[in-house]
Amino acid sequence: MWEVDLDRGLRLLRSAIETHLITSHFALPLLIQKPGGFVVELTDGTADYNNQHYRQALIYDVAKNAIIRMAWALAQELQPHGCTAVCLTPGWLRSEMMLDSFGVSEANWQDAAVKEPHFIVSETPHFVGRAVAHLAVDPEVARWNGQSLSSGQLAKVYGFTDLDGSQPDAWRYIQEVTEMGKPADATGYR
Repeated sequence: MWEVDLDRGLRLLRSAIETHLITSHFALPLLIQKPGGFVVELTDGTADYNNQHYRQALIYDVAKNAIIRMAWALAQELQPHGCTAVCLTPGWLRSEMMLDSFGVSEANWQDAAVKEPHFIVSETPHFVGRAVAHLAVDPEVARWNGQSLSSGQLAKVYGFTDLDGSQPDAWRYIQEVTEMGKPADATGYR
């Protein structure tokens, strides 16, 4: 922390957290007008994972965990209004930026495994989008109020798949394969 460019770090922290706070400040008065409203805060990592792992740098760690806590706190404030808040994390996301960084496209994303073998458990942005869609239409969504969830976890509950028909479970894979030093193998994790 003592070697970080403090201005840059504080700017990152503010942009990571303030965007969520500003959106909530203006959107929640509309949400609470009738019961059944639903808020999803997106972050990187589940509460279970982040509570056991240092997330690369102090400012990044604080920013990602703050969003998990924010969803929990919003759940407390929204519950009396019959509304729900959750935190959701995708797995290893095959975003355009990530594909570009590996020099691949969605059509040949598996080629990135040459540089990073564990990329085989990645998911498209559609997968986490499908998680949100299933939560949004779940008449019992309040059962998740205040929880930290992952797209892979919810795929098993709701039965949705990624574009290729798989159900990548990156957070379980990271803990059971990557962190255990095992060779890349998505068998049982897709």
